[in-house]
Formats: sequence, C-alpha cells, structure tokens
Amino acid sequence: MKHLSYSDKAVFLDDETADLLLEYTGLLAAERGGDTVTVRAVAQDGNEVHLTVVLNAATSMAGESTNSDMVPPSNAVAVEYLREKIALIRTPPVARPIDESGLPSLPRLDGEQG
Repeated sequence: MKHLSYSDKAVFLDDETADLLLEYTGLLAAERGGDTVTVRAVAQDGNEVHLTVVLNAATSMAGESTNSDMVPPSNAVAVEYLREKIALIRTPPVARPIDESGLPSLPRLDGEQG
C-alpha cells in the first residue's frame, strides 16, 4: 500500500494504482497533455473515498511506501484505464492514409491495395 499526496490531500491506495498514476502523470506532463482519473482510496480518517485527480504538467503528486497492513480498495477499472492510456502514449497507433471517401484506407484480404 502507498501513501499518495495530491494537492492538499493524502490518501492510501494499492501500490499498482499509485505507481500507474505517477507514471501516467509524468507521461502526460512530458506530452503537455491532461486527463482526469477517479480512483478508490482510503482517506486519512479511514473512510473509503473516490478521489478524482486532474493530471497535467502542473500536477504535484508524490507516493511513498507504508508499512500498514490495511487492505486498500480495488481499482481494477482504473488500473485497466491507466494501463491503456500509458500504452497509447508509449506506443501510439500508426497513422493510415485517408482515401477519397474520407475513410481510412484498410488493406484488402487478398493483399492488394484498395
């Protein structure tokens, strides 16, 4: 579990989600992009919360390990989203030419262009 500081808030969440949030934030900052992500976490008062974070070049976020034995809430949906977004930044899709109809040109099954 990690202790994540964001703005004037601090929450506890699972290691994977915290690590992915930090990685995605760094990539967005380098790309001058932005996004909003909501994760489930545990607030400092012990209550489970939904934390929505705005991620961009101005985001100030830090994660640190903890020795707590508390089990943080699952973030399977957020983890999947973060992994997809990170993959798109690291390996963007290939651009395809547009034909006269304005639709992307797709290869034919017989191997010929068209």
